[in-house]
Amino acid sequence: MQYRRAYIPGGTFFFTVVTHRRRPVFADPAHIQRLRESIARVMKTHPFVIDAVVVLPDHIHAVWTLPRRDADFSVRWRLIKSDFSRTYHHRNEDMLDPTRRLKGERAVWQRRFWEHTIRDENDLERHVEYTHYNPVKHGLVKAPKDYVYSSFHRYAQAGLMDVNWGAGTKMEFDASVGRE
Repeated sequence: MQYRRAYIPGGTFFFTVVTHRRRPVFADPAHIQRLRESIARVMKTHPFVIDAVVVLPDHIHAVWTLPRRDADFSVRWRLIKSDFSRTYHHRNEDMLDPTRRLKGERAVWQRRFWEHTIRDENDLERHVEYTHYNPVKHGLVKAPKDYVYSSFHRYAQAGLMDVNWGAGTKMEFDASVGRE
């Protein structure tokens, strides 16, 4: 199957990246630290701006902006995923299907990721909010401020979002926002 992606130099994109079989790889803070280190290594050679991010136990949502003349977010995700996979050790590697085993792949990530091209400021705002509200949506916390592995805290410190935003309310997002 051929996937069509919108490669726009300097574009801003929302991503959903999921672990293999939704295994809670990132329930372990040490694995989140390894992911951060992988991202930092990739950013040195393939820079980008992380506008928003949340790392949940079995998936990641992120909003990135690429450099002005660069459109290749796929290579960045490939490098991040492979760098992290090299440092990740899990005893259930026997869960690999024969195709993954043949290709020398590890059972860490789903092969693909989902992306959405951010169209305008309103679209950006909705996807940043979706990213920050996601831990509440999944019942991990009662308010975005209570979830450690999120850029929400950076937004609250900068005064871009109220520290109590999303607390005690059920936020609804239309079908054009996010993807699990």
